[in-house]
Amino acid sequence: MDKEKLTAYKLIREENLTDIHSKGYILSHRKTGARVMLIENDDENKVFSIAFRTTPRDSTGVPHILEHSVLCGSKEFPLKDPFVELVKGSLNTFLNAMTYPDKTCYPVASCNDQDFQNLMHVYLDAVFFPNIYQKEEIFRQEGWNYHLEKPEGPLTYNGVVYNEMKGAFSSPDDVLEREIMNTLFPDTTYGVESGGDPESIPDLTYEQFLQFHRTYYHPSNSYIYLYGNMDMAEKLEFIDKHYLSGFEALDVDSHIAPQPAFKACRDTVKEYPVAENEGEEDNSYLSYNMVVGDTTDNVKCLAFEVLDYALLSAPGAPLKKALLDAGIGKDIYGSFEDGILQPYFTIVAKGSNLDKKEEFVSLIRQVLGEIVHNGVDKKAILAGINYMEFRYREADFGSYPKGLMYGLDIMGDWLYGDEKPFAQVQQLAVFEQLKKSVDEGYFEQLIRDCLLENPHGAVLCLVPKKGLAAKREKELADKLENYRKSLSEKELAEMVKRTQELEAYQEAEEDPAFLECIPMLKRTDIKREAAKLTNDPQQVDGSLFLYHDVCTNGIGYTDLMFQVQDMEIEKIHYLGLLKSVLGLVDTENYTYGALFNEINENTGGIMCGVEVFDDAKDPQKFTAMFSVRGKALYPKYEFLFSMIREILCTSKLTDTKRLYEIIAQIKSRAQASLVSAGHQTAVLRGSSYGSRMAAFQDEMAGIGYYHFIENLEKDFEAKKDEIVQNLQLVMGQILCQENMSISYTGEKESVEMVKTQFVSLKKLMAHMTETDGKQQISCTKKNEGFKTAGQVQYVAQTGNFVEKGFAYTGALDILKVALSYDYLWINLRVKGGAYGCMSGFKRNGESFFVSYRDPHLARTLDVYKGVPEYIRHFNSDEREMTKYIIGTISGKDVPRTPMMQGAISKTAYFSHVTEEMLQRERDQILDATVEDIHNLAPVVEAVLSDGQICVVGSESEVEKNRDLFMETKSLITC
Repeated sequence: MDKEKLTAYKLIREENLTDIHSKGYILSHRKTGARVMLIENDDENKVFSIAFRTTPRDSTGVPHILEHSVLCGSKEFPLKDPFVELVKGSLNTFLNAMTYPDKTCYPVASCNDQDFQNLMHVYLDAVFFPNIYQKEEIFRQEGWNYHLEKPEGPLTYNGVVYNEMKGAFSSPDDVLEREIMNTLFPDTTYGVESGGDPESIPDLTYEQFLQFHRTYYHPSNSYIYLYGNMDMAEKLEFIDKHYLSGFEALDVDSHIAPQPAFKACRDTVKEYPVAENEGEEDNSYLSYNMVVGDTTDNVKCLAFEVLDYALLSAPGAPLKKALLDAGIGKDIYGSFEDGILQPYFTIVAKGSNLDKKEEFVSLIRQVLGEIVHNGVDKKAILAGINYMEFRYREADFGSYPKGLMYGLDIMGDWLYGDEKPFAQVQQLAVFEQLKKSVDEGYFEQLIRDCLLENPHGAVLCLVPKKGLAAKREKELADKLENYRKSLSEKELAEMVKRTQELEAYQEAEEDPAFLECIPMLKRTDIKREAAKLTNDPQQVDGSLFLYHDVCTNGIGYTDLMFQVQDMEIEKIHYLGLLKSVLGLVDTENYTYGALFNEINENTGGIMCGVEVFDDAKDPQKFTAMFSVRGKALYPKYEFLFSMIREILCTSKLTDTKRLYEIIAQIKSRAQASLVSAGHQTAVLRGSSYGSRMAAFQDEMAGIGYYHFIENLEKDFEAKKDEIVQNLQLVMGQILCQENMSISYTGEKESVEMVKTQFVSLKKLMAHMTETDGKQQISCTKKNEGFKTAGQVQYVAQTGNFVEKGFAYTGALDILKVALSYDYLWINLRVKGGAYGCMSGFKRNGESFFVSYRDPHLARTLDVYKGVPEYIRHFNSDEREMTKYIIGTISGKDVPRTPMMQGAISKTAYFSHVTEEMLQRERDQILDATVEDIHNLAPVVEAVLSDGQICVVGSESEVEKNRDLFMETKSLITC
C-alpha cells in the first residue's frame, strides 16, 4: 500500500497477520476520527464494511428499522430500493446488513473490481445520506404503520420489521436468548431489544427514528473495514473525498457502560406461548447464566469456547451427562455468547419442568465443584482446542467470503477498544497458550471464579402457557379496535388516506432517471465460460472412487457413501435416525464420549448424513446415499479411517438409554428448526405431495420424520426393542460392500493413500443382508395447514413443470431473480409486510413459491396466482434485462472453497449434470431476451396447476382459512 497517498488519514498501527497471510493497518480519519482497518492480501474476494456503534435505550427496534430503511434510497441513488437493484444487477458475493445488540453493520463483497467499487459507493451513500428525511413512507413501510382500508375497520399494524420480529418472538429459543441478555444486563443497552419487541415497535415515532440516525450514523462513530486484493489507497481516497471530508468531527456518546456485577444471582420466570395441542408438561426451559468477564480478554473467551465443548457440547460431556441422567431435561446444551462487551456462559435444560429448577441448579454446582476438585478431563479440553484450531486454520465458511467472517469477528473486539483490534485473526498463539495451560489449573480456576463463585448471574426459566398467543392476539385486536373507535370521522378518513398514500408510494413506478443512477456492469463484463467440474470417476476394488483434484493445503475431504435402495417409509424413518446415532453411541473400544474426543483431538471431525440427488433426466428418479464424511490432515488419514471403521463396524446399537437421549434431543431441536425455518419446512412438505424425492426427504428429515420421532419419544419404553431391531436391520441393508463408493477431494499426492485405506475398510464391511422386498415411496396430495403458536405464516405452493412436458432452461434462473426482487418482493414484502419471499425451479421440474414471516395467508396465495400474468407482461429494456442477467450469474459464480468444489462436482455427477449442460444453461442466461421470459408463463402455469399448497402458520390464521386446506393440524403435538 502506498502510505504517502494517505494524507487524509493517520496511520496508527501496522502488523503482519501471519495467521491469515495478510498485512494489517489501523488508521484514523484526521478530520472526523472515523476508525479504519485494512487487511491487505491476495484474496480476490474483496470485502468492504461500514459499521456504527448503535446503542438503543428502548425496545422499539430503532437500530433494526434504520438498518432496513437507509437502504431504501439516498441522495445519489434516490430510487425507492437501491438494495434490490443492486441484488438484481451485481456480481456481489455478499450483500446485506445486520443489526446486533450494540452495532449495525453494512458489509458487501465482490471479486469484480468495478462491481466492488459500485457496491461500496451505494452503501456509503445509503448510510450517510438516506432518503428517510424526505420520505416518511420509508419509516412506515420498513418499521410499522397503521393499516386501515376503510373507516369501519379492521385496524391492524403492518411493517417489514414489525412482522419480522413477530416471527422472531414466536420462537421460544429466540425468546430465551433475549430474556437472558435482558436479565443479565438490565441497566445497559443490552437490557433492551435492539431488533424490536413487537409490543414496543409501535411506540417509535418518526422523529425519534430520524434522531437516532442523526446521532449515531456519523463518521466519528463509524468503523470502516477493507479486506483483500485492491488498491487500498485509492479506496480510502474515494471514501474521504466523496463522504468523510464533508463532515465535521462530532462527539458521539455511544459508549457502552459495563453492567455492575450483581450482589447475588437473580431468579426469573417468564412465559412463552404453545399451541392448544402442545403439552405444557416437559416443555419448560431452565437456564443457568453467568457473566464471565470482558470480551477483549481473548484467552479467556477462547477458553470458554473450549469449556462449552468439554462440559456440554460434546456427547458424553460431564455436565450434559449428569443432567440427562438425572432426568432434568430432554435436551441439554450450552453456549458462550461473546459478541457483546461482557460475554456470558449459558447452560440450558430444554424439555424440563419448573419444579426441577432447584435440582437443576444444585446438580450444576455439584458437578462443576467436583471438576474443580478432581481436575478437568484433559483429553476433552485438548479435543476442544484441536477442534477449534482445525476450523480456524481451515477457514472454510462455505459460500460466505472469508474476509466477511473475519471482519464480523473483528468487530467483537474493535468496537470495545483499540488495544487489540486484530486479535480475532491472531489466534494460533492463543491456541498454543491454552494447550500449555491445561496442566496449570487454568480451566479449573475459570470454572471456580466464573461459574461457581460469581454473583453476576441469573437462573432464568421459560415456561409454556396455552392460550397465551390467542390472548395476546385478542388484546392487540381489542387495543387497535378501541383506538379506532376513539378516532373522529375526520381522523379515520385521514388514516385511510395515509394507508392509500403508502400503497400508492409502494406501487409507483421508479423514475427511469433514478434507475440509471445505479452503477452496473455490462454483459461483456461477465465471463462466458461456466465453472468446471472436477470429477474423475475411477474404479477401486470394484467400487466407484470419485476423485476431485483440488488444492486443499494438506487437508483431505472424504465422503464415504452407501447407496440406499428403495425402502418402505418405516425403514426411511430409521435411516434418518441411524444418521443421528452412528458416532454418538459406544463402540467396541470407546465410550461415545471418548470416541468423540478422540476424533476431534486428531481430525477435523466425522459426521454421518443422508444425501439425496435428483436426476436431471427423469423427474421421478433420484439417488439417495448414506454418507460418512470426514476430514483430516494427510498424516492423520490412517487414523481417520480407523475411526470410521470403529463407527461402522463396532457401534453398539443396543444401549436403549443412550438411544432415548438421542431421540429426545432430535425431537427438541427439530421442534425449533421446523418453525424457525418454516419456509423450508413448508416447501419440502408441499413438494412431497408430487415428488418421490421430496417425499423421501420429508420422511427422512422433515415433518414426516419429526412425527415419527415424536411418537418414538412418547412411547419409547414400549418400542425400544423394536427400535434396536430396525436400526440393526437398516444398517445391515445399507452399510455393506455392495452399496459402497467414495468421493475424495485432495491433492494427488494423497490419492493412493486414501485408496489403500478405502480398500482396507471395504474388506471389513459385511455383505448385504436380505431385504423384505422393494416398496416404492408414493406421493399423495394433502394440502396441509400446520398450526403453531407463532404469529406469522410460511406459505408455500409447489408443482412440477417437466411432468407437464416443459423443459428446463437457464431463463428460469433469471425468472427466479425477477420474481424474488420484483413481483414477489413488491407484493409480499413491500406491500404485504412479509419479511421474505422466494421461488425456485429445479432441473427435474420441481418448483416452489414461498413467503417468510408473512402476516398473510390467503392474500399470499392470490399473489402466486398472478405470477403468469406478470410474466406475460414482463417488460424490460436492455439495461434492465442485463441487470437481471448479472444478478443471476452472481448466484452461480460464488468463489468455491476446496470442500465446496468437491461437493458441487459430486452432486453434478450423481445428478447426471454435465459441463456441457452447465455451459448451455449459462449461454441461455447470458443470451436471454424478454421473449425468453415471456415463454415461461405456461411453465409457471403448469406448476400452479398442481394446486399443491402447504402452510406453517399461526393457529388463528390457519383456522380462519381452513377451507383452503384438505387438512389442518398442529405441527407439534406433544
